[in-house]
Amino acid sequence: MSARSGSKIHHVEEIKIPVPWGEVAGRWWGPKDRQPILATHGWQDNAGTWNRLIPLLPPTLSVLCIDLPGMGLSSHYPKGMVYYKYWDGAVILRRIVKHFKWKKVVLMGHSLGGFATFLYAAMFPDETDRFISVDTVSPVTQTTADTIKAAGTSIDQMLKYENFPSKSNVAEKYDDMIDMVVECYAGSISRENCKVMMERGMARNVFKGKVGYIFNRDLNLKFSPLGLISLDETLEIAKQVKCRSLFIRTNADATLHSNEYYYKVLAALQERTDVTLVKVDGTHHVHLEAPEKIAPHLHAFVKDLCEEDNM
Repeated sequence: MSARSGSKIHHVEEIKIPVPWGEVAGRWWGPKDRQPILATHGWQDNAGTWNRLIPLLPPTLSVLCIDLPGMGLSSHYPKGMVYYKYWDGAVILRRIVKHFKWKKVVLMGHSLGGFATFLYAAMFPDETDRFISVDTVSPVTQTTADTIKAAGTSIDQMLKYENFPSKSNVAEKYDDMIDMVVECYAGSISRENCKVMMERGMARNVFKGKVGYIFNRDLNLKFSPLGLISLDETLEIAKQVKCRSLFIRTNADATLHSNEYYYKVLAALQERTDVTLVKVDGTHHVHLEAPEKIAPHLHAFVKDLCEEDNM
């Protein structure tokens, strides 16, 4: 496949990476004869989140965008297996690095994907070259009391959901599904870009002779409060990171991180390494809604990875 942006043509290839419970799906942009940037998306999004940003970068830049487990086109966890919201992404990143036998990686993540890159860079500091985080700084923290309360409630809900009928017992109209998606994103993504995201987030289905659509994501993702992290733990994790990092922050990030929290984590990172912070106007999904605002900053950060610079 190929995607055109102006006079540039980007090669795009769908790939499947085997894992013990199935496969991790992804889109590999650019040449496959070089190690790519490894990109991860936000909570219940998918690899389509990068579809409007990457075509603004040089076609010689290689980027592998994955669907996290239970999202997009990737396999769901087996029934009874629990999702750990913050840690699953870091584990998947490690599986992929080991699968391709990469020695040192460049990571990029949005929201939940940014959490995963942050954790990975701390756990494998000598094997992370640099990372980019779009509209997040680190995993969102809670007090220990709130974490325990949320975990107990969610465990009961998760066990209840295990007995729900198969999601294949649905066939909704396409426009009705998009309406639901637009409502859920609450202004962060336009209707047109919801359609871009749902290219991987929905699938055609037939139920009782009715042809329609279903969501691809695993319903059990709704309940994954285990393995949350306190602020003190986050600050200690930040001190383990050695690589350079680029943080892109929008006005919308205040709903995730207060200024006080955000800058505490950045300060902890700056104790060990070089941190670049860029602020732009935009929604939480600025990379999908207004990618032209962040493409120049991203390009400058990874310019050495572009064999031929056409920007």
